[in-house]
Amino acid sequence: MLPVIRALRGNVVDELKYVLAMLLQVLQDALFAAIAAIGFAAISNPPKKAYLLCAIIAAAGHSARYLLMNSSLFEIHIVAASAIAAFIVGTLAVILSPYGKMPAETCLFPSLLPMIPGIYAYKAFGGLMMCLSHGTETEFDHYFYLFASNGLTCLFILLSMVIGGTLPIFFFKNISFQATR
Repeated sequence: MLPVIRALRGNVVDELKYVLAMLLQVLQDALFAAIAAIGFAAISNPPKKAYLLCAIIAAAGHSARYLLMNSSLFEIHIVAASAIAAFIVGTLAVILSPYGKMPAETCLFPSLLPMIPGIYAYKAFGGLMMCLSHGTETEFDHYFYLFASNGLTCLFILLSMVIGGTLPIFFFKNISFQATR
């Protein structure tokens, strides 16, 4: 009986370590997304109330995408996870913008910007440059594949973010347009 209890205790400890490590990664992801959203918001010179709202919304959206992609429950592809996270960001922007008496877009756009897939755009551009600089057909095919794969992934992530972020503005028109009245 004692070895069974030790084995169960070991599994519980391993699960607890996994959950704590995942929680730490989610909090770190949320913190960096909030900082980036504040920086992007500062570019457009919004009211001072908007900075906190942008940080909260970006942290929630980026954390949702991280959990959708990396948790053992979901493991969703980055395109679908970005669409769902953008919908969450859009919904939060529409719901929270009346409290700041500002349009939902004031919080929506800076909160979405940290989710832009820079690594896919970088790899697509790198694949294109390598594609143009190599002469053999096999190297060209390989680098063109990298360019097309990363470029299409980047494009579909951006499209899913645009659609997911703007749908709540249309779904919740009454809330969305009352913020500026």
